[in-house]
Amino acid sequence: MTATSIQPIPETMQAVVCHGPENYRLEEVPVPTPGKGEALVRVEAVGICASDLKCYHGAAKFWGDENRPAWAETEVIPGHEFVGEIVQLDEEASRRWGVQVGDRVVSEQIVPCWTCRYCLRGEYWMCAPHEMYGFKRRHPGGMASYMVFPAQALVYKISKDLPPAHAAFTEPLSCALHAVERANIRFEDVVVVAGCGPIGLGMIAGAAEKFPAEVIALDMSDEKLELAKLCGATRTINVAEQDAVAIVKELTDGYGADVYLEGTGHPSAVAQGLNLLRKLGRYVEYSVFGSDVTVDWSIISDDKELDVLGAHLGPHCWPAAIRLLESGKLPMDRICSHQFPLSRFQDGLDMVADGSKSIKVSLIPE
Repeated sequence: MTATSIQPIPETMQAVVCHGPENYRLEEVPVPTPGKGEALVRVEAVGICASDLKCYHGAAKFWGDENRPAWAETEVIPGHEFVGEIVQLDEEASRRWGVQVGDRVVSEQIVPCWTCRYCLRGEYWMCAPHEMYGFKRRHPGGMASYMVFPAQALVYKISKDLPPAHAAFTEPLSCALHAVERANIRFEDVVVVAGCGPIGLGMIAGAAEKFPAEVIALDMSDEKLELAKLCGATRTINVAEQDAVAIVKELTDGYGADVYLEGTGHPSAVAQGLNLLRKLGRYVEYSVFGSDVTVDWSIISDDKELDVLGAHLGPHCWPAAIRLLESGKLPMDRICSHQFPLSRFQDGLDMVADGSKSIKVSLIPE
């Protein structure tokens, strides 16, 4: 049995379609039809992140390595940070996700296969096929008026009281919270977060909720550092004007920070983190880098015996991210700095590429 919305569903919709590197077009395409156990969702907002920009430029150009394959297939609709309203689903989908027509929902960015080694062990965010919305034609993303949540998806309800762009921030916030969990922050820790973009601000907010001794934010923008304070940073350091390593060492009697969370994507932030950590400290890497990073690995081993951890996606953190957004604690009006209609997707991509005029840029389907 299928339930549908009161409003009729159109036959066609607007969507951004990838035709190759730097060749995205707004097109009129058929509204997708959900299959058994799936849901049709009317998209309310979709965020643009660094990986979207990477796909737009093409992996080879982004990395400076022609041997790297493109991340995204052609003819795919991009976008993996989205929120929308369910307009059609069957009883199977309703029971599985605990949702119904009219609910506002988000979905984790990965669509697990649930049959590979990682999925069977509960490590679904490392699913071997690694199908994500907006990168392969199999699962079109949210830069469209409508999209389908497949049966394998992980889906959550979120409050309708949040502005659409704020609700779509669930995805990057969940990623930031996963990095915080990887850091195993303790009450007495001095935590340093490098970068005050969307991920970094989420890391600061998540770290602050762990109540460590200090949460120190690093960035080159005073405006972003002020925003970091509103997210829970106890101290800020402008790395363009101050020596972060020296300041952290002085603050900790020469030992160094306990935890370093890297969220800039700049190679210099890696060496910075290794140098300002104490012996037996914990380094968590989340960023996607645009070039190779070279460091003195002896710092990790012989000098300090550091725990160096990676973080990918936001497993098991979506409910917490939703609660944090719904709590009203975060300055979301300032974090979600710019919204464009879907027809101005190019302006949105260009603004994210510039990096100096925005925090989180979102597209709002008309």
